[in-house]
Order: sequence, then C-alpha cells, then structure tokens
Amino acid sequence: MKKKLLACLRLALPSTWKSASWLLKLMIPISLAVTLLQHFGILAWIAGYLNPVFVRLGLPGESAVIFISGATAGTYAGIAAMMSIPLTLRQATILGIMIAICHALPMECAVNRKTGSSFWKMCFIRLLMAFLCAIYLNWALPELSESYVYMGASHDSSLTDVLLTWLLSQLKMTAIVLLIIYSLMVIQRLLEAYSLLRPISDFLSPLMLIFGLPRQAAYMWLVGNVLGISYGSAVMVELKEKGLINREESNAVNYHLIMNHSMLEDTLVFAVTGISALWIISTRLLFAIVLVWIRRGLKKVISGKSAA
Repeated sequence: MKKKLLACLRLALPSTWKSASWLLKLMIPISLAVTLLQHFGILAWIAGYLNPVFVRLGLPGESAVIFISGATAGTYAGIAAMMSIPLTLRQATILGIMIAICHALPMECAVNRKTGSSFWKMCFIRLLMAFLCAIYLNWALPELSESYVYMGASHDSSLTDVLLTWLLSQLKMTAIVLLIIYSLMVIQRLLEAYSLLRPISDFLSPLMLIFGLPRQAAYMWLVGNVLGISYGSAVMVELKEKGLINREESNAVNYHLIMNHSMLEDTLVFAVTGISALWIISTRLLFAIVLVWIRRGLKKVISGKSAA
C-alpha cells in the first residue's frame, strides 16, 4: 500500500507541471489585462452602455460594472465590486447568480475549448443564460429589502500600487494552482491504482441520466462541480487524453458545467456574504438541466433532418 501511494505521488508530478503550465498561461495574462482595464476605467466605460439593460432586471444601473468585473476577473472580483455600492439582498442575489454563471469568462471559456467545446459558443451561452436566470430571479424572488454588505471600496490607488498588488496576487495564485492541481492528480492516480473510477461512475450514473449526460462522464461532472472549470480542467483534459471520455462526451458535460460548476466554493462564498445558498444552487441546477436537454433535443432534430 505504501509503495502504491509513493508511486502515485511521484507519477502525479509530470502531469501537474503540464496542466498547471497551460492553465497559468491563460490565467496570468488575462488577470493582468483585466487589472489594467479596471484601473484605467475602461471597464466602467463599457458598463455605461449596459446600464439600461440592468435597470430592467431590477438592478441599479451601476451594477453593470459589477457584472463585468465578475465576468472578466472572477467571483471574488465580482463580490468585491458588489460591496462597493449599496444593494438590497434581493439585488445582490440576482447579481450573485449572474456572476456565478459568468465568472472569469475569458479564462474558463478558453479552458472549455481545451476540453472539447467552442470558446465563442460557451461564452455566448453563459452570457445568455446569466441574463435569463436574472430575469427568472427577478420574477421569482420575494421582496428582500435587507441591505447587502457595503464596504465602499477605494479606487484611488496608483498604477504602481495596482501592479505590485497584482504581482503578489499572481505569486500566491501560482502556488495555489500548483498545490490544487497536484492534489487532484494524486487523487486521480489513487483512484486509478485502486480501481475506484468505475464505482464512482456507477454510483453517480443515475444522476447523469437525469442530467441528460453520458454515464461515463460522472467523474468529470463531479470534479467540475466540486472544484470548478479552471482547477477541474486539469483532470478533465487528462481523462480526455487517456480516452476515458471522448470529445463529444466532454463537450456535453461542458454544457452542464458552464451553468453548474464550482458549486462548493461559489455557494459558500456567496452564503458567507448573506446570499441564499438555496436560490443559487436551485437556479443553477435547474437551468443546467434545461440547457443540456434542449441541446439534446436540438441535436436529434438536426440529425433527423440530415438523415431525411
């Protein structure tokens, strides 16, 4: 048993370096670009054109800046922006679901492309579904007049301070990415060494049928839901490269995961700030199931016409 464990620890190193390298090549440039766009006010300028749309979702016009921050930089950037303007808990819940679906959009869509899906298609669908979910919540949510957390964040930092803060954050992020991916790869090796992948897939296969996904995609679905697209992609890519899941199956899972990924971390982060975990989880899961089954229906119609 000890030999197996040591072998798994050793064999996980090459895969960790390979996966972390391409992931960091995506994350670091995108993070720098977004940081500079935020500092020079370009994101705020873009958001000005979206204000009328957000007002119709039951949100203040300046919440467009919040959505763009989350969609480009990630969940934590979105939450930080949410705390910079006064919001009710109802407004924060609607914005929370939009950020949960569309956080870190450029980077995660690039990861989706690596695991078998179209970058632009994933980007368009996530944006569309974020607004549809916001419309749904604006209709379904009761009046929640309590105030959301407001911290009045400062935006007067110098460019030097911004870049220094960014550099330190990237060093921390690199260490975290390496640690997380190495842990994932070790777990992957242990699952293979002890032949646990099949039992996990068998246990989760009934859920896959409900979700409209292939049975053998259960482990990939689990990784994406618990750890998210960015970190989970390291395992997803390896499963695809080893032939444990093919490109079409991987693409099908991506349609679910773009709506319903990183459920553990995202839900906890939003819940800590006062947003209902029940509304976040139920909305994402509902629309993920609907999206996958609509896709399956459209594929059947298209293949039927082709055959005719």
